Amino acid sequence: MTAPERIVQAQLDAYNARDLAAFTACYAEGVKVYRLPSMELTLDGRAALAEHYASKRFNLPRLHAALLHRIVQGRRVIDHEDVTLDAERSMRAVAIYDVNAEGLIAAVWFVDGE
Repeated sequence: MTAPERIVQAQLDAYNARDLAAFTACYAEGVKVYRLPSMELTLDGRAALAEHYASKRFNLPRLHAALLHRIVQGRRVIDHEDVTLDAERSMRAVAIYDVNAEGLIAAVWFVDGE
């Protein structure tokens, strides 16, 4: 397993455990989160990331992301996941992670569904 794959797996494990401290520790202080294809910047910085996941994800008791497929290309990792939010809501998610030289996730692009 490469270093970029290890940090992306660590954040996925923390996500499924709803461990905010372990989750945010995988991200660079200045992390940027975008939506594709619009390239809209949705979260800017680790504090914004922590606030978003604390209030909109980790408060969901059935939250779980199952990895369907992973591609590793250098310092980039692409995950395709099946995400359960609650009893009524689930979705397929594609995330592209860019890992910096320090081994932290510096940017994420989430691909919007059709």
